[in-house]
Amino acid sequence: MPEHVKIEALRMLRNKRYAIFVVAFPVGFYLLYANLWGDQVDDTTGLKAGVVLMVSMAAYGALASSMMSTAVPWAQERESGWLRQLQITPLPRWSIIVTKLIVSLLLTLPSLVLVGLAAVLTQGVSLPPGQWAGLVLAMWLGVIPFAALGLTIGSLVRADTAQPLAMICMFGLALLGGLWFPIDMMPSAMKAIAHALPSYDYATIGWNIVAGQAPPASAVLGILGWGAVLAAFALYTYRRATVRA
Repeated sequence: MPEHVKIEALRMLRNKRYAIFVVAFPVGFYLLYANLWGDQVDDTTGLKAGVVLMVSMAAYGALASSMMSTAVPWAQERESGWLRQLQITPLPRWSIIVTKLIVSLLLTLPSLVLVGLAAVLTQGVSLPPGQWAGLVLAMWLGVIPFAALGLTIGSLVRADTAQPLAMICMFGLALLGGLWFPIDMMPSAMKAIAHALPSYDYATIGWNIVAGQAPPASAVLGILGWGAVLAAFALYTYRRATVRA
């Protein structure tokens, strides 16, 4: 399985869509927003906007990475017959989906690291080592619900449909989850939607960590709940896809 993980990871790193949506967009958005509003202070957390934006853009990049590295490649593999080839190898079936999850987790790290570096180098963001470690770990593991959503999409639809559907979900979760602008600016109906989304819970955990606070139980339970539901659904649709294959 390690070689399978290596092959999958290298294949995604050569993908231009991955480089654009996962590396260029989050870092570019951070530099733009931080240069405009980085010195302002967030009323809710008391943090400089440059720190809050770092979490928001890192969350967007990790979310995008986890979905882009699962939905489209998985749908393509089903259609191309690659899944059938994997099924006749000695690899156990469970290892195929586990490999996808491991690769998705590995590929979220570049966006987390690069946005963090941009924040340090351009905005002078400084956190204690423990906070950096807690932030990266929480945001790394917190992408599991989004990776599961990507796998579900890849199992349900064709490759030419998986890409736009994954992008709609990706942008919708970022926009409505408060990653691109504060939910305080949203109408009340949109605020209610935001609080129910895993993307808002995901970012909330990060915002609290950089503020030196423990993540609220509601956000942690929200991520765990969404993760369990979406992982179960991903496993169900995966089994259906492998049976059809």
